[in-house]
Formats: sequence, C-alpha cells, structure tokens
Amino acid sequence: MNLLSINNLSRLGREEPLFTGVTFGLNEGDKVALIGRNGTGKSTLLNTIAGIQQPDEGTVVLNREAGVSFLPQNPEYNAGDTIRDHIFKSKSIKLAIIREYQEICTKLGTETAVQKRYDELSDIMEKQDLWNYEAQVSSILSTLGITDMTRKMGTLSGGMIKKVSLAQVLVEDTKLLLLDEPTNHLDITTISWLQDYLKETNRSLLMVTHDRYFLDSVCNNIYELDRHKIRLYQGNYSTYLEKKQTEAEIEQNTDRRIEAVLRVERDWLMRGPCARGTKAKARIQRDEQLINREKFTQDKGFSFEVKGRRMGGKVLELHAISKKFPKGYAGATAGQTTPVLRDFSYTFSKGQKIGIFGDNGTGKSTLLNIITGSVQPDSGTVIKGANTVFAYYQQNPVFENTDLTVLEYIRETAEIMTMNDGKTLSAGQFLEEFGFEGKIQYSPVSTLSGGERKRLFLVRLLMANPNFLILDEPTNDFDIFTMNILEQFLAAYQGCLLVVSHDRYFMDKVADMLFILDDDGSVSGFVGKCSEYIEYRKQKSEQKAAENRAAAEAEKSKAAEVSHAAGSDNSPEKPKKLGFREQREFEQLEADIAKMEGRKNELETLMSGGETDYSKLEELNREYKNISQELEIKYERWEQLAG
Repeated sequence: MNLLSINNLSRLGREEPLFTGVTFGLNEGDKVALIGRNGTGKSTLLNTIAGIQQPDEGTVVLNREAGVSFLPQNPEYNAGDTIRDHIFKSKSIKLAIIREYQEICTKLGTETAVQKRYDELSDIMEKQDLWNYEAQVSSILSTLGITDMTRKMGTLSGGMIKKVSLAQVLVEDTKLLLLDEPTNHLDITTISWLQDYLKETNRSLLMVTHDRYFLDSVCNNIYELDRHKIRLYQGNYSTYLEKKQTEAEIEQNTDRRIEAVLRVERDWLMRGPCARGTKAKARIQRDEQLINREKFTQDKGFSFEVKGRRMGGKVLELHAISKKFPKGYAGATAGQTTPVLRDFSYTFSKGQKIGIFGDNGTGKSTLLNIITGSVQPDSGTVIKGANTVFAYYQQNPVFENTDLTVLEYIRETAEIMTMNDGKTLSAGQFLEEFGFEGKIQYSPVSTLSGGERKRLFLVRLLMANPNFLILDEPTNDFDIFTMNILEQFLAAYQGCLLVVSHDRYFMDKVADMLFILDDDGSVSGFVGKCSEYIEYRKQKSEQKAAENRAAAEAEKSKAAEVSHAAGSDNSPEKPKKLGFREQREFEQLEADIAKMEGRKNELETLMSGGETDYSKLEELNREYKNISQELEIKYERWEQLAG
C-alpha cells in the first residue's frame, strides 16, 4: 500500500533554494531516514510533508486512510494541559474511547452512573476489539516512565516533554510515522528501547536523526539532501557510507579526466579557432559547460592538532559532593527532597576523557553546573587547579548580540588558533573547518538555523583554547557532518574532557570511561565504552530477571509443600474471581492465542516448503518473529489472569 507520494517539491531558503524537484514515495514497510547537513532543509521538508508548512512548488499526497503521526523537533504543548490531555489530543475515535475508559476506572465505586458508564465502555471496547490496543498504549506509557497522567505539561523537564510527545505519536492508530530528531533530549535507555520498537513495528517510518547506531539498526533506506537535491541510497547507514566512498572515488576520477580534457581544449581555444563554424561553436559551448560544472568537493576533516594550553599538576578535585532538589522542584514530591548527588569524590588527571551516563533526572547537568560553579553543592568542595581553564558548552547557549556577523562573533574570542606544529589558523579558517564557508561568515548570527547557532557557539568555545572541555549534550541539533568533525577534533584534543551525550556512537568515539549516575544519587565508575556498558547492564538485567523467576518458582513450590503438609486435599487452587473487564480480556486472549498459534504453524509450513524467493522468505520470517513475540506477551498475560 502506498502511504506517501511527493512530486516535484521545492522550497526557497533565505538566499537560495533549500531543495528543488524532490520526488519520492513511501510504501508499507519502508523505514527511511532523511540525512544532510544543517541548513539543507531536512526539518522544512518534514514539516512540508506533515502539512505544517506549504511548498513553493509541488505536491504532497498522504494516504489519509492509513493515517499519519508527526513528531516535530520542538513539540508544542499547552502548559496547563495534563499529560493525559496532551497524549490523547487526537482525532482517533479509538483513543477517545480508551481515554474515557482510563479516566472512569479511577472513579469506580463512587456512584451508580459511573459503574453503568464503565460497563458501557467495556462493552464498546469488546465489540471494537480495543483491549489489545489499550494494553499496547499502557505498555508504551509505562516503558517511557509516564505513570502520573495528571501532571501538568508546564511542570515537566525538557526530556519528559519529549517523552510525552513521543508517546502521543506512538500510541496513535496510524501506519506512517514522521519523526524529526526523535532521540533529542531522551536518555540512552529510552533511545535503546525506541530503537528496538521502531525496528520491530509494522508501521512505516520517515525520520530525521543524527544517531548513527539508530540509523544503522532501524532504516532500510537513506535519503540524502545535498546541493538542493534528494538522492536515495538503498540499505542502512553502513551501506550508505560504503556507497558514498565509492561515489567520491568515481567523482574524483571523473574530475581528473575532465581536467585533462580541458587542458587540451584550452590550448585549442588559445590558438583562436574560427567561431563561425557550427562545429567550433558547439565545441566551445561544451567546453564552457565543463568549466562551469558543479565540481566535486571532499568533506573536510581535521588533520591537525591544536596546541593545548598548559595544565598544572592539579587539574580538578571533587570532595564529598552532595546535592538535593529542594521542596517544590518538578522532580520532587511534596514535603520531600530528592538526592541528585550523594557524597561523590573524584580527582581528575591530565588528558582524561570521561562520559556521564544516566537516565533523565539523575543529575548529569547538575554535576556539570557544580563543577563550573554555576550551582553550589549542599555539601562538599570543588578544588580547581590554578592552570585549569574550563570551556562549558550548555544545551541552550545564549547569544547576547545576534546582530554580529559570524566572523565578528568568533573574533571576539580570538583572531588566531595556534597548531602543534607552530602554524596558525585565522578565525575565518577555523570557521571553515567547521563548515562555515564563504559568505555565511559575513551573515548575521540572527539568520542562522538553530543547529548552525549551536555549532557556532561550539567553535567560539574551542577558539578560546581551554584545557578542560565540559560538553552538555553537544550533539543535539548537530548534523552527522559536524559530529564527525567534532569527534576528530576531540580525538586529538590533549586536555581533559567531561561530556554528557545521549548519542552512543559519539560517546564510544570520545570517552574512555564513564561516570554512572543512579536514581539514588550515587555515582560509580565504568572503565570502557558506552556500548559496552549498555551491553553489561542488559546482561545484568537479564540475570536479575532470571533470578527473580527462579525465586518465584521456589516460593511457589515451597507454598505447595506447606499446603500439602497441612492436609490439603491436593485439589488445584480455584482461580481468583475476575472482574468484568478481566473476564472479557481472558476470553479474548484465548481466542487470539488459538488464532495466532494457527498462523504460526502455517508460517512454519510455508518457510520449510522450499520457497526460493528471498524477499518472500524475509517477509514470512518477519511475520513469524512478530507473532512469536506477541504470543509470549499474550501467554504471560493469560497466565496472570488464569492465576
């Protein structure tokens, strides 16, 4: 089924077209990423597809029957709405029924009319087969940590707002998801869950993201916006990189051949050929086209090391740092304080590169603010070395004067940057290394996109030549090009680095060890990469779950033995009495399980029947895997109800 058709779409930017002649479509099962540098129009294209912005030319046709859900880069919300209000702001009749059902469940037992309406809604959900859908909605909300649906949107942190807005998109009953930077402001745990969810879901996907692990795992096609045009690369991100490398080699070879031809043609032109002949005119026109062609440009990459500022014997010491959130803070319940850091001590050494890992709300930014002095600890001391010079990249940098040009803004910090080999780079040359080339250096800061401003702020920090870099979510709103440059810079950086980032690929590249922040305020260390820690934590979680299951089985066996010793008649325990909803759910589960088991058997027969069409086998295998996973969930719930 076709879900999206785009034809000849064009949109003008501030000085030139963002994109022109964009034509492509999406079908069921497509999971596509849209990548490109900041300012190329990725978000504009996504907003145009979603109908938020209008194109200058072209058409967008969405399959309204299939339904579309859109997550913008910066979700809008009403501060006075509750989480439930925000999530269920949808035209979906199914969600409206589920919302009313969930609300009335909290009022049961108050009056007869409530019970009557509860029975009516339960009957509607039964007839429309909404019990499974409601269970999926509840599962998504629970996984994202959204438990108190009565909290006001205006009291939530940036990370929580993103989770709620993501939940709103995921629970909608639609077949196409449009996601603009879905991983921004999410913690690594949530990103890992979202990656698995999008990989397994049958819904189609078009997203803008810079998370390279995410791209590699989820997407089966990559569209790149470059030089105002869009180009398809079939395969995941790794395949895209391989094809780009091949492309670059071909373009370089082509350029060399064209230059060889032009050398001969220039000699011919210098001899002054007769321009009156038709053949001579055609040859001259062809030469002009070759000269004025769009030439291949290789992406820049750092091949130098900056001469670092000298660092003393004492770098930075933290002694028994503790911090709690005061009463009234969004993360604290009434009358209580929430520990964020508890008795944390550490002595930094020269050249250490440390990543900070923790779920949202565990105090990652608070730790950075305490180190830099913008927040005072409740107890403990921070001792900075005499020669230690911080540069602190915060999530939302503030520009005092946006009328300055890009170059003027950088020159306020420094005119030149000195390299290890003694050579120097001017402010303009350093800007070029970070993608600010040509006339953009003379454009006012006010004209830059959000991602470009953050990149400019980062360049200014680096021009100050600090010996202790502190980066708080530096990868939010950065394109992959900028992140590659930053990674190369940090690999050669000789000072200390302390970084908070949700980007696992970035963390793997730049950090050698981790500070692990837990919910209780404790901080522990992990020597290794971020991906290694995630795998370690996953193994520990699986081990704990296995131990819990074993303990539950042992407890059950022990209870049975006690019952037998007490003279039980050995008759099986009668199942607990189910309520109306549970009884209906139990009956539906039995029907669903029987149906799904039948389909599973059919798939096993089909896959072992000599099918040679690879794409068909892949489709059958995907369906088999999905059914097997759903059956596990349904069996677990059936056992709970059978009790």
